[in-house]
Amino acid sequence: MSKNIIRPYGDTLNDGKMQLSFTLPVSCDALGKEAARKLLLQTGFDEAEITSMSDLREGFTHFIAYAVTSTSVDISKIKVKVVETPVMTMEETDAFVAEHLGRKITVVGACIESDAHTVGIDAIMNMKGYNHRYGLERYHSFNAINMGAQVPCEELLAKAREVNADAILVSQVVTQKNIHIKNLTRLIELAEAEGLRDKMLFICGGPRISHELAIELGYDAGFGQGTYATDVASYIAITLAKQKAQE
Repeated sequence: MSKNIIRPYGDTLNDGKMQLSFTLPVSCDALGKEAARKLLLQTGFDEAEITSMSDLREGFTHFIAYAVTSTSVDISKIKVKVVETPVMTMEETDAFVAEHLGRKITVVGACIESDAHTVGIDAIMNMKGYNHRYGLERYHSFNAINMGAQVPCEELLAKAREVNADAILVSQVVTQKNIHIKNLTRLIELAEAEGLRDKMLFICGGPRISHELAIELGYDAGFGQGTYATDVASYIAITLAKQKAQE
């Protein structure tokens, strides 16, 4: 096969073997196990084998299975929208901001609406950061205001207006029934209604956030898994510097 044509890897390269995990409304017994296997075969998989099942109670069972797919992907034909801003270290960002902006950058961040999971926004904003990358609170060039969890969109925008923020950071971890899309859309709609959308950068992040999705929802940038404060800080600093140069 061409190096651009890829299939899942199990025992040998491109053998198409996959591990799958899913839940069905069936009992945790031989009947439920066979139902899960049949489902995989009817979905288009070959050599389906249920290797583990766990009773979730109330008539639900979680399955782990192995199966083989004959499909492949040509990665040379895939186009992905990503944030293309160069990533600088904290020290480099501080020096860049001092040279090109000459002032501190004010950023307000929060988990909005019902989302109570602060691990994402804390990793970016808290002084200790995550995985040896300090958060924005430790940057000399940033004034980082972390509003925490379950912050109504109206309160986040009010705070951003109060401090004349350069950027708003929104973390969305909860994604059931696409609630993250509804929340992110509502924030942008409110910002547009209040005349704030074009006055600051709007950036979102979370496990199911991509740059492409963020752009579609009306944001300036989106950051998914594997993002650190250095990525976000670099993007904000460089983007603001470009905007200043165009004024």
